[in-house]
Amino acid sequence: MTNNRYQKPSPQTQEDALKIAKSIQRPAQTKEQTKLIAQGIQQGIDIYKKQQKEKARALNKKLKKVSSQKSELVESDDQEIETHIVYRQHGLPWLLLLLTWLGMGVYWFTQ
Repeated sequence: MTNNRYQKPSPQTQEDALKIAKSIQRPAQTKEQTKLIAQGIQQGIDIYKKQQKEKARALNKKLKKVSSQKSELVESDDQEIETHIVYRQHGLPWLLLLLTWLGMGVYWFTQ
């Protein structure tokens, strides 16, 4: 369901269109022709404004989508940070220390 009702253009748009139409007016051109040209310019301005609004809406949708994806990534990263890291020490250094002390003890007692 599209909304096809025609909105009355703003007075500023009408004035701008009339100024432009008068600035390009030919010497033999009647006022009625100038009004028709002004209406065409006015419609062009309205179409341009609608296109710009649509582009702005599309850009806002994309920005919202990207920001929601970023927030989801940040939330998932937080979960990864909360994991606990457990370090397990290897037994080899302790074994070497013990063997070194035993070796020194045996050396001192045998002399």
